[in-house]
Amino acid sequence: MNKYLILEDGTTYPGTAFGDLGAQVAGELVFNTAMTGYQASLTDPSYLNQLLTFTNPLIGTYGIWPGQSQSKQVTAGAVIVRQLENEPGPTGQTLDAWLVDHHVPGIEGVDTRAIAMHLREDGTIKTLLVNQLVTPTEFTNLYSRLVGQQKLPARNAGATDPTANLTVALIDLGVKQGIIDNLVDCGCRVVVLPPSAAVAEVHELNPAGVLISNGPGDPLDYQAVLPLIRGLEHDYPLAGICLGHQLLALANGATTYRLPFGHRGANHPVTLLASQQTIMTSQNHGYAVDPTSLKKTGLKVTAVEGNDHTVEGLTLVGYPVISVQFHPEAGPGPNDARNFFSHFKQLMETGVTVNA
Repeated sequence: MNKYLILEDGTTYPGTAFGDLGAQVAGELVFNTAMTGYQASLTDPSYLNQLLTFTNPLIGTYGIWPGQSQSKQVTAGAVIVRQLENEPGPTGQTLDAWLVDHHVPGIEGVDTRAIAMHLREDGTIKTLLVNQLVTPTEFTNLYSRLVGQQKLPARNAGATDPTANLTVALIDLGVKQGIIDNLVDCGCRVVVLPPSAAVAEVHELNPAGVLISNGPGDPLDYQAVLPLIRGLEHDYPLAGICLGHQLLALANGATTYRLPFGHRGANHPVTLLASQQTIMTSQNHGYAVDPTSLKKTGLKVTAVEGNDHTVEGLTLVGYPVISVQFHPEAGPGPNDARNFFSHFKQLMETGVTVNA
């Protein structure tokens, strides 16, 4: 069955359908450069409703594995690959069959590296994945209709460890399961709260610390969360990851901006300024903190991206508050970024800011 990937600028990539053959979707077209981890990426809430292109030419080689999904559903709107490999994983399920179960469409047989180059040159773009060609007028109307049918995120549950003596209040903007798992591994009890939670609700928990999670979209769309951050950051050790990092910046008077095509992959070098150590990180975001806006905010840059020098870490001077733009739970081969969790635990235990 034919499928068509149609960009707003008229560029069209014909291919072969897989996954949910009848489904048609609209959203931002993005790309990921990781060679493995497609299951984790497709269930990452930060990819909510985006059309995800994998630049690695062969996807599906190890099927679907238990314990690898980062949420209860496939959050990406669609999957774009050069070649689909339908090998079953330990669950007995192939990538194709798994996508059918989650009602997510895919297209194979397209030049995914050409798509990545297009996005690098022209930026993220509105895109359709449909079963027939459309005119420019039809594109606009169909895009508006399909966007109105986009899925909402499924919330992950917290985890209770009866032996844990540290409670973390996790503000869930689209948290990955791996973040919860790493907190539990550090000896924490995790209580997941919605972004609409009041400061008083957090106080009632008497947590050892607060974590502002990752999530999808533009940080400027989360203005309602900023008073919550301001109301907590002086009272508890607080950490932010990805979107949470951006919202910490906004809550303290800094600004953010849209990246041309984002950082999405498992090969982003980040230099930790205190130690001058460079670590390899996994990233998935389309926005960044403007370093020129940090003056007089009380925020200090603690890490920068090695390729474009964007802000990758912040601390609030004088308080046990830290954030990172990358995903410390997603070890892309090396696991050195996971020191973030032990650092956060140390802040909760001592209240003293130390070098990341």
